[in-house]
Amino acid sequence: MSKQLQDTRKDYTKNVLDKDHVAANPIEQFSIWYGEYANTEAIDPNAMTLSTINLSGKPTSRIVLLKGITKSGFEFYTNYESHKGKEIENCPWVCLNFFWPELERQVRVEGKVEKVSPEESDEYFNSRPLGSRIGAWASPQSQVIESREVLEENLKKYTEDFAQDVKRPAFWGGYRVVPFQVEFWQGRASRLHDRLIYTQEENGLWKIERLAP
Repeated sequence: MSKQLQDTRKDYTKNVLDKDHVAANPIEQFSIWYGEYANTEAIDPNAMTLSTINLSGKPTSRIVLLKGITKSGFEFYTNYESHKGKEIENCPWVCLNFFWPELERQVRVEGKVEKVSPEESDEYFNSRPLGSRIGAWASPQSQVIESREVLEENLKKYTEDFAQDVKRPAFWGGYRVVPFQVEFWQGRASRLHDRLIYTQEENGLWKIERLAP
């Protein structure tokens, strides 16, 4: 198996990343790249890895879905009482990673998390399918449960309780990752990849530098 892994390799030749031809703002550059990726046949193009620091001071990661891009940052929604919710409350500094193999690209985002407004959370929650809204109530996310039947029973209970009028639970809502550093990675031949990193300066403007691969 080790030999098989060692022999697994690919040369990247699809595109280039030039400092003179990128947007001055990383949010704008991300939006350009995301638009190009969303036009491929990729499954869940908005999937991203969210890394947090747990209560023991160790890093943890999971895949979540990007649900908004604004001039301020990157938004996703979850249960505030989940493991990631508690970790964010304890330490708001996180990292996002987007891997887009169809275009041989990655984007890494380092930033600080803030909650979106209750109104924004309500708006997104109400846009979700009925089953997903009821599911937010039915699942005590990240808690240990005895069996699948616990979820099925909760789902039945809340379906009967709410009918069509499902309010957003107070323990569920949105987060926004406000970036201070964003790296764009474009695969290149012979592992000499293009890497551009945006770092926010005190005046709010972004410095763009090239990193060695």
